[in-house]
Amino acid sequence: MTNDQKVATLLIGGLIFRIIIAILLYPGFDEAYYFLYTLNLDLSYFDHPPLVALITGFGCWLTGEVSQFTIRLGTLILHTGSLFLLYLTGAKIFSPSAGIFALAIASLVPIFQIGFGVLTLPDSPLIFFWTASLYCASWEFFPNKQEKDPHKKYQPSYRLAILSLLVGLACLGKYHGFILGVGLIGFCLTRSRYRSALYSPWTLLGLGLFCLAISPILIWNSQHEWVSFRFQSRRGIPSGGYNFLDLFVTFLSGIGYLFPTLGLPLWWVSLKTFFRNMSAKLPRSKFKGTGNGERGIVTGSDREILILWVSLPLILGFTWLGGYKQILPTWATPGFWGATLLLGQAATAWKIIAHPRWVRRWLWGTGITLSSLLLFALLHVTTGTLQKPSQYALFGGFVPPEDDPSIQIFDVQQLRQGFATSSVLRSALQNSSFVFTNRYYLAGQIGMALAPLASTPITTFDRDLRGFAFWSKPDEWIGKDALYVTNNLFVQEQKFLDRYNLYFQSIEKIGTVPIKRGGAIIDTFHIYQAKNLLKPYPRPYGNK
Repeated sequence: MTNDQKVATLLIGGLIFRIIIAILLYPGFDEAYYFLYTLNLDLSYFDHPPLVALITGFGCWLTGEVSQFTIRLGTLILHTGSLFLLYLTGAKIFSPSAGIFALAIASLVPIFQIGFGVLTLPDSPLIFFWTASLYCASWEFFPNKQEKDPHKKYQPSYRLAILSLLVGLACLGKYHGFILGVGLIGFCLTRSRYRSALYSPWTLLGLGLFCLAISPILIWNSQHEWVSFRFQSRRGIPSGGYNFLDLFVTFLSGIGYLFPTLGLPLWWVSLKTFFRNMSAKLPRSKFKGTGNGERGIVTGSDREILILWVSLPLILGFTWLGGYKQILPTWATPGFWGATLLLGQAATAWKIIAHPRWVRRWLWGTGITLSSLLLFALLHVTTGTLQKPSQYALFGGFVPPEDDPSIQIFDVQQLRQGFATSSVLRSALQNSSFVFTNRYYLAGQIGMALAPLASTPITTFDRDLRGFAFWSKPDEWIGKDALYVTNNLFVQEQKFLDRYNLYFQSIEKIGTVPIKRGGAIIDTFHIYQAKNLLKPYPRPYGNK
């Protein structure tokens, strides 16, 4: 099989596998919340830059349907492009074989597959432009002619302007893009050969393009007291004393999300490459050709240091931050994404000079194990294979729904059908000025369910308002009627109804919609008619 055939097989096979998951997996909290971005298009948002709205809306606008698959269609396409660019970068920096191994590894890592390649999250556009930036940087700093003469003086080129634009677009995906820019600057500062890139006219042009790219973020934040920057910076500021046990848990959790047979090698090769390049100035070397068309593997330290500069700050920084506070698993993963290039290079060396069969068994064994586990988990989430009771349960089931956190992601089509088939609920929805719930993440799932039925705005009445604080005016619905929608998790907490009774003339329950999995009811949504909003619900920020 030629290299092109291997690449095509990995890309197409991975895309088909991700499509299956995207069709069957119910929408998660964040995905559904980002769907609401598409109903409130703006230059930027409280939580994230704007590209996630475009990626989420792409499939809905293209098909006219709102479903778990359509909100993920943009992600499926974009991640396939990210994988292809990763292969091209590995082939350019090291060798075609290293690029293929990096592609295979990135196609297997579960948090890459799901977090970057299936779920509609800000990480998807971030990773696409992150990888595009790396590919552009590989051509800028390591053009083909320099492989023949590695001592030839570096000449900055127009690619620096393109690179700056790509970094800006990565920032439009997620604020991690700024760390990518800092990493590229750090590489140029610490490598005397490339220091001239920092004061090149092309860099000055690139700075202008970078500012143009991030201008939507800057304009929106300047109009809203820089609230998004303040919100994200608070999340990254250490709080309390340092706990080394939490650091260790964060480290182990990261390996779990990467999967141990991939996470441990990624850590090992990243740290080994770092210490090797820090301890000595190694001469450039080449492995001898393999006799099968491989041109040899370039192992120049500049190439490795470029990858380390854009990877290790995230890997080490967010892992260390885990000793201060809980971090999300996706915060450090862009760093590991870059580190797959180093592991791809190492796997090529292992295959050539040491253990070709071991490498094959390692990747095939990991792939089969991961695919089996992911599909089994998918079956449970969609049919309740471990649920007790469920008509699809194995051995009668093990976990009752009330003890199963997976019920928090559910089939929004059932909620939609419940409203569509109930004349009372359908009429109340059409006659209400807005819908509200008690948690911002519930609002996203409810919004996905109701969007095809009515264009009624949805909001949340809670202390944590997120983007809802900017999508309406506080007095916009004074004197108007609303629907209050919540589920079993909160309906028994009388404090919510007691709180909302202070803001409405009356609140009366008008119906319920059961949510089933495996033939058993796993949750119930409760719908209340709230009459006559008396006063604005308080907002700690946003349109006060």
